Amino acid sequence: MKIRRKSKPIRIGNVTVGGNAPVIVQSMTKTDTRDVMSTIRQIKELEECGCEIIRVAVPDAEAARAIKQIKRGISIPLIADIHFDYRLALEVIKAGADGLRLNPGNIGEANKVTAVVKAAKERQIPIRIGVNAGSLPPAPRENMSIPKQMVAATLKQIRLLESLDFDLIKISLKAFDVPTTIEAYRAIAKKIPYPLHIGITESGPPRTGTIRSAVGIGTLLYEGIGDTIRVSLSAHPREEVIAAYEILKSLNLRQHGPVLVSCPTCGRTEVELVPIVEAVEKELANIHKPIKVAVMGCVVNGPGEAKDADIGIACGKGKAVLFKKGEKIAVVEEDNIVSALMDEVEGF
Repeated sequence: MKIRRKSKPIRIGNVTVGGNAPVIVQSMTKTDTRDVMSTIRQIKELEECGCEIIRVAVPDAEAARAIKQIKRGISIPLIADIHFDYRLALEVIKAGADGLRLNPGNIGEANKVTAVVKAAKERQIPIRIGVNAGSLPPAPRENMSIPKQMVAATLKQIRLLESLDFDLIKISLKAFDVPTTIEAYRAIAKKIPYPLHIGITESGPPRTGTIRSAVGIGTLLYEGIGDTIRVSLSAHPREEVIAAYEILKSLNLRQHGPVLVSCPTCGRTEVELVPIVEAVEKELANIHKPIKVAVMGCVVNGPGEAKDADIGIACGKGKAVLFKKGEKIAVVEEDNIVSALMDEVEGF
């Protein structure tokens, strides 16, 4: 894996993004922001599974006014997502938002952008310039590729904010198409010092969206690009946070909760392994400490993988060998595999 790109660190509430900070996990609420209690409840759910920054949509003045109450009920930084109406940005800044996500290009006249930037600077509130492939301005040149259009649009907005003596900037350039997204981020990463928020936009339902996001986000992270991530899924945002941490764990970038190793099963397997794995996965959802757990189905790779884990089980016919830190500690009957394994996990 390449050395991580060094970016200018910024503070969003009490969270540092960029610099030497770890890659931060974000999500976005899927409630009506004007429904304060529902929004707070969803954010609290996300806090519990490890979300570190939350974004909420602000479509109108009522939603903007709700930010103040929402902030009182949550513990993580809140970013307000603003489009078109600069007055909403001014309102959420007053209400205590920790950051803004906006596209200065759709805010309107220069004096409106200036008013927002001035207010953000006074409160030291960062602004994320979010460029999406699906909503680009007209191409500055004929036959310009989508990634190049994305970079050009981003650089134009950066120059606008810098001209107002503002550098608390975070950048995203997202597309549904994975190669387009990767190309755009690779290009912008060489041109600017600001932290990058990465993701694949509108990636789809959990099964396909997680794969698409893992390929795109994982490629960029492996290349050292990315300071904060969101997995955008058509699902409860809890699934976004879980998927984000699995991507980070797969690259050894973050430790967050258990890692489950399990074999795909084959004709050598002599137990009904899939139900065992599903039961262990369900139990591990309630475990928050970083621990590697292996559930293996036969004698070929089973003992080696089980020994390599913190807690592991290698199954045979009707029985399984239980390992702890590479040492065999017990032989258990098939009916007791899950309970014996989880006893060791909980006591680890």
